[in-house]
Amino acid sequence: MNETFQALRACFEGELTRVFAARTDIPEPLFSAMKYSLFAGGKRIRPVLCLAFADLFGKKEEAMPFALALEMIHTYSLIHDDLPCMDDDDLRRGRPTCHKVYGEGMAVLAGDGLLNLAFETLLSADLTRPGFLEAARTIAACAGGTGMIAGQCADLEGEKQPSCTEDHVAYIHLNKTARMMMAAGMSGALAGGADPASVRCVEGYCRSLGLAFQIQDDILDLEGTVEELGKNTGHDQKKQTYPRAIGLSASKARAERLFEEAAESLRGLNKKTDFFLELLENLSGRRK
Repeated sequence: MNETFQALRACFEGELTRVFAARTDIPEPLFSAMKYSLFAGGKRIRPVLCLAFADLFGKKEEAMPFALALEMIHTYSLIHDDLPCMDDDDLRRGRPTCHKVYGEGMAVLAGDGLLNLAFETLLSADLTRPGFLEAARTIAACAGGTGMIAGQCADLEGEKQPSCTEDHVAYIHLNKTARMMMAAGMSGALAGGADPASVRCVEGYCRSLGLAFQIQDDILDLEGTVEELGKNTGHDQKKQTYPRAIGLSASKARAERLFEEAAESLRGLNKKTDFFLELLENLSGRRK
């Protein structure tokens, strides 16, 4: 990633560390379980997108509560995804998953704790400011039962189906992955004071980016290694994925086209978008 990405990530990491360290009221071992997953590394794409789009419209610092909440929600979803009742993974980001270290019950509670902490953090923002309430509402909607959780539901139900359909895969990808990318960009733009037309451009960019990102994950599950990905591969054999639905070659072409569509969405912003174009270029060649 480029210097701007690293700078935004460092800014975010510093604030995340400060905010979480202050929560001495969270009892052990819950605090340690939450911290274990929240600070396990990761790309931090969602909070960086949030801060970058807020910065594009001139108000980076004011978007920080939204960036923090996004990563807390994302981390909670990963903890729950890894549980035996979901994807049953024992490795995440090169380390044992939360339930392998703290037990299944504590992992459930750690995820619950992070989700609720996310909304405590959202409510710490001044929601009377223009765009802030809509930003918080967007994150809540994209993370909930008509967004990410709906996608997770369809993902689980898809494992019971003997056939794999493109429509089912598209629904899963849009909701399970793309919605939270959209929440990241849109909340940042809204907090930054973007007009409705600009927010729609940001939404289109993040939607295409999120869809391409998930297709890449499906491809890497087949072609990647444990060393590259920091997690076990081959878990998606029974899942609804694009490689299963349309084949590996067509899936790669679909991801490439989506990255191009993301770039096209930026043209309506009438702003300097080099960072976002470079981010697409970097992500299009990722191996983890």
